[in-house]
This record gives sequence, C-alpha cells and structure tokens, in this order.
Amino acid sequence: MPSSKLRRLVNLGCGSRFHPDWVNADIAPQNPSVMQCDLSRRLPFPDNDFDVVYHSNVLEHIRRDDASAFMRECFRVLKPGGILRVAVPDLERICRLYLEKLQLATSGDVASAYDRDWMLLEMYDQTVREKSGGAMLDFLRQNPLPNESFVLERIGQEGRELIAALRNTPQPQIQIQSMSQAKVPPSKKRSQLREVIRRPRTLFEMFGRKSRASPKMDGQKNLNECLGADWRRALDIGRFRLAGEVHQWMYDRFSLARLMSSAGFREPTLRSPVDSAIPGWTKFNLDTLPDGSTIKPDSFFMEATKSC
Repeated sequence: MPSSKLRRLVNLGCGSRFHPDWVNADIAPQNPSVMQCDLSRRLPFPDNDFDVVYHSNVLEHIRRDDASAFMRECFRVLKPGGILRVAVPDLERICRLYLEKLQLATSGDVASAYDRDWMLLEMYDQTVREKSGGAMLDFLRQNPLPNESFVLERIGQEGRELIAALRNTPQPQIQIQSMSQAKVPPSKKRSQLREVIRRPRTLFEMFGRKSRASPKMDGQKNLNECLGADWRRALDIGRFRLAGEVHQWMYDRFSLARLMSSAGFREPTLRSPVDSAIPGWTKFNLDTLPDGSTIKPDSFFMEATKSC
C-alpha cells in the first residue's frame, strides 16, 4: 500500500466519528468537513479511487436486498489491492450472551435477569422499534440502572455519553393521540385515499398547502383530518422505519464473510479493534479511543482485500 501521505481513505456513514486524513461521508453530515452521501445510491466516487474503504455500524441499517449492491459499490471504488474494513453488531455474541443470561436468570440469578432483558433488546429492539430510541432508550432511562456495568461493557463510550445526557436532560411528556379520536369515518377515509392513489397531485393539493377555506389549516392538519389517527400513525411508523435508524439485518462472522466474498473481495479476515492491515490504524481512533478502549464493544470487525 502507498505511503500514508498518498493514501486515499474513505469513511462511509461516519456520523460524528471521523478523521481529517479521510474522506468522510454521511447522509446527514454533522460537520462541514463531512460530505453528504446517500449510501443507498451509487457512491459518488470513480472506480479504483481509494486504498481503504471503512464503515462502522452502517451495514445493518441497509436493507438486506440492497446489501450486496452496496458491497459491490465498496469493491468498485477500491483500488486493486485495497482494503475494506467493516464493523457490525456481533449477532453471534448477542445470541450466546442471551442464552447464557437466560440460563442464569431461570436459575434465580436476579442480576442475570436484568442482563437477559438487555440482551433481548440488543437482539430485537432496533429491528422492531417504531419510535426513535425504542425500548432500549426506555431501559437506559432507569436511574439507577440495575445492571449499568454490564450495559456499559456492551455499548461502551457511546453508552456512557447517552446515559450522561439522559440523566442531565429532563424528559418531555409525550401525548399520543388515541386511534379512537379519528374525526373522519373509515368509509370516507378509504374514498379519499383512493382519490390520492388515482390522482398523485391530490396529495400535494390536500396536504402541502394551506386551505383556502381556512388559512390557519396547514398541510399537517389537513393530513390528520383526512386520514385520522390510525392512518396517521401508520404513516408516522413507516416514515420512521425508512429513516435509517432501525436495523434491517444482522450479521455474524459467516454471513459477513460470505457477503464480502460474493462482492468479489478475497480473504475475509476477523480483526480486533486495534488490529488491522491498514497502516497506522489505531492513530485514527475510529474503532478505539486514545486510551485503547473499544468504542463499539458490541461489534465485530472484518477486513478483506480487492484482488490486484
């Protein structure tokens, strides 16, 4: 691989963790130095552009049917001999810990019962949740957190930061409208929805502008009036689940290696947070903090190369 000054490195879906030596890309950049990039589309880079492609806790948010195309894009933008490094939540470890804690909990171990509850959330919550944070966030709001040391072993620095923020921020009371409060009869709602389907422009006309009859009625209120609370809730859930927070699939060492190989990569290899074929890896502090602790201890790490 070329010297560090000549290397081209890209961090896809970087979030708030990036390094100035890299091209950093995210769908919702949190810093002016990060480029906007929708990973569900073709990557905005030429063929054979980078020496290293890296993404951490991104792949599980991509739909399973789209994962192969995304990995082929990673392959395309890598130079021959380039390295792909991927970090994803470790499904195998989650399952093993869940079964271990379940066994102890059924034997009467109270501490393990809390740990079992947390592992079940790791397994399912980010897949099934219908609101930001889901049941996992509700669990972390407990103060004191009954198994805090175990939870922090699982979620690391990000967990510490989140728990600190929750304990320092008053939680707002959220009022959720009951489905029974819908103002439009179901038959009328079905009729209006059919009209929207027949005439796509109607959606903008009905919801995107203020009503002439009542200037104070904006698009949001029009939507509630037309659809009612039950349809509105379905739209809210659908919009949330398409926004990128939920896990679309989970991976173990076998399935990730198979996905890499199917995209054309060779020799998928398990790595540790500090071990990499990328020269000077630990100085970037993408998988570890300066003190050497792992940022995402619930993840596993795998690298593969593009054939020369």
